[in-house]
Amino acid sequence: MASAAAVSPALAADHVPVVVPLEALEVPLAMHTPHLATGVPLPTPGVPQGPVHHQGELLPNPILPPLPLTGELAPTLASTPLPSLTGTGKEGTAALSSQASDLVAQGPGAVVGAPLSMPDADNFGLPHLVKPQLGLIAPTLQGDPGALLGLS
Repeated sequence: MASAAAVSPALAADHVPVVVPLEALEVPLAMHTPHLATGVPLPTPGVPQGPVHHQGELLPNPILPPLPLTGELAPTLASTPLPSLTGTGKEGTAALSSQASDLVAQGPGAVVGAPLSMPDADNFGLPHLVKPQLGLIAPTLQGDPGALLGLS
């Protein structure tokens, strides 16, 4: 029971934090390296819309519904030390940061038309051959990222 309680907060996270280890480059490069911390989004699949039957069509549309995904664009912080240009020995810092923002994505989908028409009473109830139709639903990605640039 305790292990289930310990795992549930990790599953509720919207991103996995990542810190890029650049400190090992300070000695070979003989300079201070930047600090970069961000996260990898964990998309959560939603419920796709079911196929809808339209009057006059043999197949439901969309035949392959788009899969909605939600997630969070992780907060990012990139900072680097700035050398003193005035010779006072006091170093500054340049930083670029962004706040977490929600992401909503939708995968591709497909709409397919049947190669047969509806049954025709004038043709003894038999359908006619028609040109098959295929349509693709484009994937979408919506988000509202923002960033702040600071010098100190």
